[in-house]
Amino acid sequence: MARNSMRPVVRLKSTAGTGVTYVTRKNRLSDPDRLVLRRYDPVVGSHVEFREDR
Repeated sequence: MARNSMRPVVRLKSTAGTGVTYVTRKNRLSDPDRLVLRRYDPVVGSHVEFREDR
């Protein structure tokens, strides 16, 4: 199955400023804006918001 541009790979960067990143895929049709998810930041030791980094 070929990869297409409808579900691109995006990098999520921590808003806590620790430099921790997550890599995930997103659906451009259902979420055209920048993706924001709450994930665990091991440097801070708690869940923080991770925003899509372009």
